[in-house]
Amino acid sequence: MTDVKKYTFKDFASDQEVRWCPGCDDYVILRAVQKALPEIGRKKEDIVFISGIGCSSRFPYYMNTFGIHGIHGRAAAIATGTKLANPDLSVWVITGDGDALAIGGNHTIHAIRRNINMNVILFNNEIYGLTKGQFSPTSLLGQRTKTSPFGNTQPPFNPGELAIGSNGRFFARISGNKPKELAAMFIQAEQFKGLSFIEVLQNCVIFNDGAHDLVNSKETRPDNQVYVEHGKKMIFGHDNNKGLRLNGLKLEVVTIGENGITEEDILVHDAHNPDPTLHFMLTRMTNPIVTGVIRAVEEMPYDERFVGQMEERIQASKGITFDDLVESGETYVLD
Repeated sequence: MTDVKKYTFKDFASDQEVRWCPGCDDYVILRAVQKALPEIGRKKEDIVFISGIGCSSRFPYYMNTFGIHGIHGRAAAIATGTKLANPDLSVWVITGDGDALAIGGNHTIHAIRRNINMNVILFNNEIYGLTKGQFSPTSLLGQRTKTSPFGNTQPPFNPGELAIGSNGRFFARISGNKPKELAAMFIQAEQFKGLSFIEVLQNCVIFNDGAHDLVNSKETRPDNQVYVEHGKKMIFGHDNNKGLRLNGLKLEVVTIGENGITEEDILVHDAHNPDPTLHFMLTRMTNPIVTGVIRAVEEMPYDERFVGQMEERIQASKGITFDDLVESGETYVLD
């Protein structure tokens, strides 16, 4: 990009009062996005935020960019149309676990499958917050909510499994209370050529407080979270003495220095491997949970193929326009 004003995060903050519950991670995510955008080298008028319905979906009001507050579950569909209509835009989808994985599940799956060059940020608090605490597609088995007072009986979606199972090329997961890491991940997502899908483990302080404490709390995070980075060994723990290795077809946690285990036994993370097998295994781990960019495999996005095909057909049309066809008589022939 050339001739782009050097922005600060304040340039991306709108004049609207930010209204989320005190202590909500949404404030952290909002500020992280506003911190990231000056670093991506895009004009404000070339950026658009699109949301559905939910607490997170207020996001476009708080951004001093173009935005669309859509209807429930349709953010990915609206974003798809927006990107195809103007491929030069930087398109961001802001959505929640209910908005994206329940009513919007079909749109989410196919946006991922098509690999449209846009960014999807999924706020996962494992609850419906805006509508006052019903269980969501990511709520845990046995979880007591307004609509499951005796315990949720539905197995939860794993957003990472869903993304990679839909042939997702970029999947990342991160705690919702780490502003610097969030901003860095958003920059990386924007630089990725294709659809980036980021699951943010976001805390709802009112209806599901503490849902992600094991990975979000400073005290418990080191032993319960593996933050992976491409090309680096998957080591974690308070003393950085634990790691992941393959034992046959399973990932296992080992302790360096015990039973002959050395750093050489620890897996090196390869986010760029086209084979999704290990990435899929990493998304499934629960103790510890894996965060960071788990998968990042670039492939030509759908919008480039779409525009390329359209341009080919325009060249092959020999200058015939739609108006020419309409005015040519009662019938016309398409090649």
